[in-house]
Amino acid sequence: MELAIIVAVVVVALAFDYTNGFHDAANAIATSVSTRALTPRVALAMAAVMNFVGGFLGQKVAKTVSDTITPPSGSAGLVVVMAGLAGAICWNLVTWYFGLPSSSSHALIGGLAGAALAAGASVNWNTVVDKVLVPMLVSPVVAFGLAFAVMVAIMWLFRRAHPTKAQRGFRLAQTVSAAAMALGHGLQDAQKTMGVIFLALLTGNYVSSDDPLPVWVVIAAATAISLGTLSGGWRIMRTLGRRIIDLDPARGFAAESVAAGVLYTTAYAFEAPISTTHTITSAVMGVGATKRLSAVRWGVARSILVAWVLTFPMAAGVAAAAYAVLHLFLG
Repeated sequence: MELAIIVAVVVVALAFDYTNGFHDAANAIATSVSTRALTPRVALAMAAVMNFVGGFLGQKVAKTVSDTITPPSGSAGLVVVMAGLAGAICWNLVTWYFGLPSSSSHALIGGLAGAALAAGASVNWNTVVDKVLVPMLVSPVVAFGLAFAVMVAIMWLFRRAHPTKAQRGFRLAQTVSAAAMALGHGLQDAQKTMGVIFLALLTGNYVSSDDPLPVWVVIAAATAISLGTLSGGWRIMRTLGRRIIDLDPARGFAAESVAAGVLYTTAYAFEAPISTTHTITSAVMGVGATKRLSAVRWGVARSILVAWVLTFPMAAGVAAAAYAVLHLFLG
């Protein structure tokens, strides 16, 4: 019975990873597609490949995710993990349906915390606050400020350049910045699923806390998120690429470069599972504000902010309800 539950948890975790891929595909390529630097099919294929590669570049974020809760060992703990995943998947699907670029990362952490609280299990609040909530608040502010500064610097450096030639050059440069963004997404988000699978194996006593991630876990998670990315997330892509602001290639390049830099820094330096969605959305707003503040459609931004605020508690609530149902059948 316990082995069957572990297999089910792994399958559900990979399903979450797949939804993460198509939910967050827009993060890497929306700006490049909207500026016509890349065609949608080419952009999706490139993002899928870079997501897969990014999944192999580190394990620090996975360790942080696996440390967020301490479920009981055995089947009771596995039910907690499965319920947390159910909450995250449900919120991903809801926000995808409405085209809102919310955070899959915070949906996952919120789901795990909600399921743990419903089960009376321990939530490691120090890890959640230091590695999740604080970066959740700081990373969008940093991305907005850096993107604004980088775009101001670009406008000053290329102030005498021919506009058409300059934009053509930035359109080519966006191929590199979009690839860097997709690589950062794989580095961050594929590891989150790896962390959940590792947590399930740890709960089932198949690994110890000091063991490295099994190779099959890395391959499976990297594959699932890349396949999800390949399936696309067109609803959210329209929001990021068009509805917030009409981007030009220079601003698209600046936003992607800054967002990628923030993703790498937080993954390697702080081991923090930050939201790629929050990061790129804030960077897009930052570069847009260099035109004029009114160029950013703040009404759309307000809707996105509401989704950000609701993500953690809503995913937690759905996960708690999922635990109540699963507990009846699986104990």
